[in-house]
Amino acid sequence: MPFPLPQGSHTLIVAGIPQHLHVAGTGPCCIVHSGGPGIDSGYLRMPLLEPHLTMVYLDPIGTGASGRLPTHPMGYLVDRFADQLVALLDAMAVHRPYLLGHSHGAFVVLEAALRRPDAVAGLLLYAGAASTGGGFMAAAAARIDDFVRRHRDTPDAESVRAAWNGLPAIRSDAAYTATLRGLLPAYFSNPARSAEVLAALRRRLHATFLVGDSAPFDVRDRLATLTTPTLVMAGRDDFILGPEFADRLTEHLPDARQVLFEQSGHFAHLEEPEAFAKAVLDFVASTRGDYRSESQG
Repeated sequence: MPFPLPQGSHTLIVAGIPQHLHVAGTGPCCIVHSGGPGIDSGYLRMPLLEPHLTMVYLDPIGTGASGRLPTHPMGYLVDRFADQLVALLDAMAVHRPYLLGHSHGAFVVLEAALRRPDAVAGLLLYAGAASTGGGFMAAAAARIDDFVRRHRDTPDAESVRAAWNGLPAIRSDAAYTATLRGLLPAYFSNPARSAEVLAALRRRLHATFLVGDSAPFDVRDRLATLTTPTLVMAGRDDFILGPEFADRLTEHLPDARQVLFEQSGHFAHLEEPEAFAKAVLDFVASTRGDYRSESQG
C-alpha cells in the first residue's frame, strides 16, 4: 500500500498542534522519534535505511518546525509526546508502521506502543530504558568523571566537564544548545575516531529548552503485556543509556532481541552506520515473514 504522503516535508495539525515531519525512502513505514527532549529530527536521519523503508522523521512537538504547547516551555511530559504520536498514527492511517525511538524518543515510542500495541508492526528501542529511577544520574555523573580522567588535559575533557556542571542552570534554547554541543564528545565511543562526524553534529545540533516531569520514567510493571516484536539497541560505550539499560529492557519484554554496537556510544547510527542499518533491516525482515538468516544463505 503506498504511503499516504509524498516524499518531502509536511506539517499536519495533530491533537491541535502543528506536527512537522519529513518523508524519505520506500518500503514499509518506520516512524522515527528523536531524543532530548528538545532535539529535532535532523541528527537522526538514516540514509542507509531509506532505500528499504519509508522513513518518517518527526520533529517532536516543541522542536524544529513543529508547534509548541500553550504552556511552553512547560508540560512536555513523556505522556504528552506519546499522546501526540498516537494521534499521528490515527491521522496518517498507516497500516501497522514500525516505531523507532532514540534516547528520550525511545521512552515515547515505548509508551505509545503500550497504549496501542495492535497498531504497531515492530518497535525499535535505540538507547532506551525501562526505568530511569534509582541512581540514574549519579551513574551518568560517574561516567562523566571517568571520561574527563581518560581525556585529561584535552579540549574535550574541558568542554564536557563545563557542560555537565552547567546542566542545572539551563533556562534558554541557546544555553541548552551550547551545553549539548559541549557534552557531545562524551556521547561518542572514541571522539578522535569520530572527529568529523562529531564536528558535523556539533554544527547542526540545535536544542529547544523544554520542561517535563521530574519523576523518573518507569514502565517495568507494564512491559510483560507488550508482545509486539521489539529490537533493543545500544552502544557498548554509551555513558547515559548503555548496555545495562538494554539488558533490563530485553529481560522485561516478552518478544525482544538485542543488538550491542561494540564501537559506539550514544550515536550508533553515526558511529557504525552500516552495522546499525543491517540490524534494523534484519529485524524488519524477520517480522515480515521473509527473513533469511546468513546460515540460510
